[in-house]
Amino acid sequence: MQQQTVGLIGFPLAQSFSNKYFTAKFQQLGLTNFQHVVCPMQSVADGLPAMLQTYPDLLGFNVTIPHKENILPFLDEQNEVVQKMAACNCVRVKDGKLKGYNTDVIGFKQSLLPLLQSYHSKALVLGTGGASKAVQYVLEELGIGYLLVSRKKQGESTITYSELTEDIVQNHRLIVNTTPVGMYPKVDACPDLPYMFMGEKHLCYDLIYNPDETLFLKKSREARAVIKNGYEMLIIQAEESWRIWND
Repeated sequence: MQQQTVGLIGFPLAQSFSNKYFTAKFQQLGLTNFQHVVCPMQSVADGLPAMLQTYPDLLGFNVTIPHKENILPFLDEQNEVVQKMAACNCVRVKDGKLKGYNTDVIGFKQSLLPLLQSYHSKALVLGTGGASKAVQYVLEELGIGYLLVSRKKQGESTITYSELTEDIVQNHRLIVNTTPVGMYPKVDACPDLPYMFMGEKHLCYDLIYNPDETLFLKKSREARAVIKNGYEMLIIQAEESWRIWND
C-alpha cells in the first residue's frame, strides 16, 4: 500500500493534540500506511516548500498558531468560508495544488450550540487572531453581537482589557478566549478580566484544551459561570479535516 501522510504546521508545537489523535485513529482503523507528522515552522515561506518536498505523499495538513493567516498567500484555492474570514486551519493537497478550508468554524459552532441560552445574545471575544476570526464568523451566523477585546486598541469594534466595565461584562454573557494565554506550559496566566462581575448566566468558553481547566475557566467557574474548554471543538474539527482530506 502507498504511504499516505497528513500533518500539522505551526510554531511552537511542543504539545500536539492532532498527532496523538490521528496516530490513535490510524491504529484503531488499521490504517498502517497512514502517518501523521508534526512540522514546526517559524516561517511558512521557508518551511512549507521543505515540508511538501519531504512528504510527496501529503494528503493535507492542519494549520495552527501563528500561521492561520500567514498560510493564505500560499494557497492555490480557498473555500468560501476562508475567503470571507481570511483565516485557514486546514489545507488539502491534491495534484500539487493547495486548497484552504476552516474547520474551526464547524468545531466551535457544534460544541457551542448545546450550551447557548436566549440570554447569550452578546459576546466578548478575547483576541483578534486567526482563531478569533472563526469565532466571529460563527457568532455572526448565530446573530450574536460581539465586542473584540485586545491588549491594544484596534478600531471601533475593539476595546482593551482596561476598558472592561461592570456594565459591559454583565451585558455580554458569552465570553470566548481565543488567545493562547493560559495554555500549557504557562498555566499561571489568564486574560485580565474583572471576573467579579460574572455570574451564573455567563458562559465562558476557552479554545485552549491543555490544561483541561485554564486559570480563565477556573476563575469563571468560581464566579458561578458555565465553562467549556476547547477539547470537543478540536475533535469535531479534526474529524472534519479528515473528511476533507479523504473527499
